[in-house]
Formats: sequence, structure tokens, C-alpha cells
Amino acid sequence: MRHGKKFNHLGRTDSHRKAMLANMASSLIKHKRITTTLAKAKALRTYVEPLITKSKNDTTHSRRTVFSYLKDKDAVAILFREVSDKVANRPGGYTRIIKMENRLGDNAEMAFIELVDFNEVYVKGGSTTEKKSTRRRGSGRKKAAAAEAATSEEVVNEEVVEQVESTEEATEETTPSTEEATPAQEAESKDEEKKD
Repeated sequence: MRHGKKFNHLGRTDSHRKAMLANMASSLIKHKRITTTLAKAKALRTYVEPLITKSKNDTTHSRRTVFSYLKDKDAVAILFREVSDKVANRPGGYTRIIKMENRLGDNAEMAFIELVDFNEVYVKGGSTTEKKSTRRRGSGRKKAAAAEAATSEEVVNEEVVEQVESTEEATEETTPSTEEATPAQEAESKDEEKKD
């Protein structure tokens, strides 16, 4: 029985399916958008998104791992050079599937799958979005809060030092001398004020 087995075999043997998904993933990375059936697009999404996540960490090991799936050097180079830079701040959801009209020959549901960050229609003024925090519970909240507190504390300390320095300068300029002015000096200062 197939209880709980949701993997779509796409009517192909294991080797045929793996080769087809590798070719489709390479085409998607090279051309940024491909048209296929809806079932293949959904299968391709689960195949290619982990590879894009792996490309964010540009090491020899991750390149070799991705190459074992794609089997195409050009696609691997494009993935690690162009695509990984565009999706650096995106925490997943690198592809978009949009349904199209059914195919005329066999009435199959058609769709095109594209890389989200390469569609200029939906991207407004470039991808300048800040990195979103993950939705996992307790994933680095304490570290992030500590880092924010440290940076805000440094800023506050710098502001306090600047205020203290400015008040010291102001008090030095405005404070009268400790010696009391003699009546003769007071008279001279009054005469100068009258002349001005």
C-alpha cells in the first residue's frame, strides 16, 4: 500500500525521472523560466529549491554536491555566480509556478516555472528587501537581541560622550572667572558696552 507516499513518479522509472529533473533544473537555471506541465513544474520545484539554497554557501563541497544533481558545469557556474547573489537575502521560495491554458493536443494542465528574483515585472525597483527572520521558534532570537542591544548601547554611549564633551565646552566658554570683578573693572566693562 502507498499510505503517506506523496512523491510523484511522473509515469517514469527512477533513472528516467532523475535525468529529466536534472535537465529541467539546468534549463531553469540557464533560462530563468521554462514552460512545462503542472505536475512536472511541481516536481521540479522540490528538486531545484534545495540546490539553490545550497548555492548560498559557495564551497567546493557544495559545488560538487550540486553538480551531482545537475550534471551540467555551465548550470552550476551560473547558479553559484548569478543566482546565489540574487537570492542571498531570500529565506526560501525561490521559484514561482503560474498556470497557463491547457495543452491543445492532450488537454494537459500547463504552467511555467520561473525564478522569482529574475522576473522584472514583479520586482519593484530591484530587490532591496531586508532579510526576513525565520519563523522557527527560538532560532537565534537571543543572539539577535544581544547584538541589537550591544549596537544600541554603543550608539547611546557615543551620544552621551558627545553630549558631555559639548556641555564641557559650553561651560568653559560661558563660566565667568572665579575671581570677582573689581568695581573699576565693572565700570570699564559698562563704558565699553555704552560705546558699542
